[in-house]
Amino acid sequence: MIRNIVRAALIAVGLSAGAANAEESFIVVQSTTSTQNSGLLDYILPWFEAETGIDVRVVAVGTGQAIRNAINGDGDVLLVHAKPAEEQFVIDGWGVERLDVMYNDFVLVGPKSDPAKVKGGLDVAVALAAVAEAEAPFASRGDDSGTHKAELRLWVAADTDPTGASGTWYRETGSGMGATLNVASGMGAYALTDRATWQSFGNKGNMEVLVEGDPRLFNQYGVILVNPEKHPRVRAAAGQRFIDWLTGPDGQAAISSYKLDGQQLFFPNAK
Repeated sequence: MIRNIVRAALIAVGLSAGAANAEESFIVVQSTTSTQNSGLLDYILPWFEAETGIDVRVVAVGTGQAIRNAINGDGDVLLVHAKPAEEQFVIDGWGVERLDVMYNDFVLVGPKSDPAKVKGGLDVAVALAAVAEAEAPFASRGDDSGTHKAELRLWVAADTDPTGASGTWYRETGSGMGATLNVASGMGAYALTDRATWQSFGNKGNMEVLVEGDPRLFNQYGVILVNPEKHPRVRAAAGQRFIDWLTGPDGQAAISSYKLDGQQLFFPNAK
């Protein structure tokens, strides 16, 4: 109850401070490449826009960059997938409140020849340790994205630091998920990817999913209104309306109904 009162007060502050110059006919959402590359946002946003008349302009970058952009005030809403970083964003006062939206999972993909012999394994840490032991090519995003953050946590679980092999078998692309998968496909490398981007990826070549199902591969997405006390130009009312829709029955149903080749890519779990 107190949290909701605080949130309402902050939104009111934002509306008052920005009433003279805030254009509420659109919002800017700082989000991840996975929500864009998978086709999810292209699918669900027209429903929200038709219902509200609010245009949603998406900036699709890695989660780390999206958070930095929001801290700089270059957005109204943050929709990303790195929960500890999201919670820190709110603790530091940059966001009003973090809410769960949906989840899917990560998968370890690689060449069908599988030089590290990890196919069918259920322990991703064991698989990564085997990749390192074999010095098999691994393509990492290396871009501070949500996927990159998850990958680094999994290397820790594997008791392995691959960065010492940077430029040899461990290749950091500094690029988005699609570009990194293209690199992996071209060089016959392993890679960690979110399942939605993998399903949408059209250049699989000789690659396939090798490891999946480990609970540590769970991939949660959250949404946060950028704090109008920090940035008075935040379109607080329109941003909150989008968040309420996304976490409400209509938005959750839209997320659930998005499928590719008959497969559901995201699973709504707003509380």
